[in-house]
Amino acid sequence: MEQKKATEILKTAILLEKRGKAFYSTVARQTQSKAVKEIFSTLAEEEDEHIEFLSKQFAHYEKNRKFLKNELHLKADETEVNKILSEDLKKEIGAADYEAAAISAAIEFENRAIETYSKRAEEAEDENEKEMYQMLADWERTHHKLLHRMNEELKEDIWFDNKFWPF
Repeated sequence: MEQKKATEILKTAILLEKRGKAFYSTVARQTQSKAVKEIFSTLAEEEDEHIEFLSKQFAHYEKNRKFLKNELHLKADETEVNKILSEDLKKEIGAADYEAAAISAAIEFENRAIETYSKRAEEAEDENEKEMYQMLADWERTHHKLLHRMNEELKEDIWFDNKFWPF
């Protein structure tokens, strides 16, 4: 039963990443904002890395019934987040625009991935599998953090611009 569950989770993870890549690529193509195009193109590229990584794990697991040792070690880069959250970006996006809606939808994609990976990291018995899913959950958290900060700053600007504050 554990083998079947591990295979199903890997399939689900690959599908999540492919859907995320398709969404991020579409937003990058359709946006008029250079900054948003850069952010969503980067997210799509990272989803590609996830797909490749998970596909290798899937192929190895199907053949050997065990997970590869995790070779990727990722850390959040705050300087990149701060660079992306520039004034130029905020000027290019309005809170009710397509880009703001895309950011909100992307947050939900990341939430789903974090939940799936975190849950599997807790359940996994294989240490390599556990480490892999924890690393992926952490990677998705960096995406979520970026998107959440973008969303919050845009929301604050809209509230300020429209004088929604009660004082």
